[in-house]
Amino acid sequence: MSSVNLDLSYLDKFVGVEKINSLAEKIAGMHIGVEEKKLPGAEMLGWRDLPQNYDRNEFDRIKKAAEKIKDNSDVLVVIGIGGSYLGARAVISALSPNFGKNNGVPEIVYAGTSLSGKYLEELLDYIKDKEVSVNVISKSGTTLEPALAFRAIRELMTEKYGDKASERIFATTDKNKGALKELADAEDYTTFVVPDDIGGRYSVLTAVGLLPIAAAGIDIDELMAGAAEGMAEYSSAGLNENSAYRYAAVRNILYSKGKKIEILTNYEPNMHYLAEWWKQLFGESEGKDGKALFPASVDLTADLHSLGQYIQEGERHLLETVIKIKSPRSDLVVGSEEKNLDELNYIAGKKIDWVSDQAIAATIAAHTDGGVPNIIVEMDEMSAKNLGHLIYFFETACMMSAYLLDINPFNQDGVEAYKKNMFELLGKPKK
Repeated sequence: MSSVNLDLSYLDKFVGVEKINSLAEKIAGMHIGVEEKKLPGAEMLGWRDLPQNYDRNEFDRIKKAAEKIKDNSDVLVVIGIGGSYLGARAVISALSPNFGKNNGVPEIVYAGTSLSGKYLEELLDYIKDKEVSVNVISKSGTTLEPALAFRAIRELMTEKYGDKASERIFATTDKNKGALKELADAEDYTTFVVPDDIGGRYSVLTAVGLLPIAAAGIDIDELMAGAAEGMAEYSSAGLNENSAYRYAAVRNILYSKGKKIEILTNYEPNMHYLAEWWKQLFGESEGKDGKALFPASVDLTADLHSLGQYIQEGERHLLETVIKIKSPRSDLVVGSEEKNLDELNYIAGKKIDWVSDQAIAATIAAHTDGGVPNIIVEMDEMSAKNLGHLIYFFETACMMSAYLLDINPFNQDGVEAYKKNMFELLGKPKK
């Protein structure tokens, strides 16, 4: 049985099996187009066979660099934006403790994710008296947010370590060209490659994500093994055999029926950044030509106390995809109190994870009854292997979902619009 499973049992009143199966022939044809690299964006399909055909030498270099970082650093500053950091942060957040330092590994902090001077100033102050390493991630080296952050952090590193600063800076960038590659070569930084045939939002299983993930003490061999499991599982053109394609089919059918927003729902705080990665994956891949579901997310049960009313009874333009972790993550039990002022003795002796499971079941039933279709993606347990599988599941589903909309999943021309206006306002010289 797969470690990641798709449960469509709550969709009966929204989407019939016959409707889903009606897309089987179209999806099979598109699958062949992908295999033969005849669809738009074919030059960016390097992620599909990555779990088996990755560069073993670079992989070993990543693990050695991660060990060096762990040995000499209190903090690793990961500098990047969008796909350059979200995948790594999703995995690290999912598998790291919520509080305190993860013993034996550096604290992972992030820069270049915004243009907040306050955040950057506080970060510089926070790391100035710590042992620091830096992983700057940028294909070009000229993206404003990370480039600005790296300039400031590079200055601090030079002040702290002098000529030895370059030994603590790791650049993940283009193999041959670009401003960051040029700087890295000049300063003798250790470098890793952003592949030409894998876009940022699909790059978590490359050096882009793997170096920070490994430095955080997470087993990247297991992560890749899970992705390889997903690669084998989602290799079929058949809709009944390929659950990633079924997910793509269902969300597109619901879109055609008037749903406009897909909410990714999780019940573990550690999964917050997985949702942030998922939003970029689908938003940047599909949001073109005036089409596609808007990807949103909620952290439950917390957001039931803020957005729950809208989800339950607001405009019926929503569908919900729930990430459900089946195996308990905690043995914590509800205690018993003699006075019972909080009226919780009726669940005394029960695990809090059991209480959570009942809340999940109740919420799914309520939202479904309220007219919100619910898709369940179940993961056996929170582990590096299962997260690798889940990442590959969503990447495959996103690709097929975009193709069903007649959209190239791998371009993102729209993100340049704000940059053009911003650079004009900043007075950037034209080349």
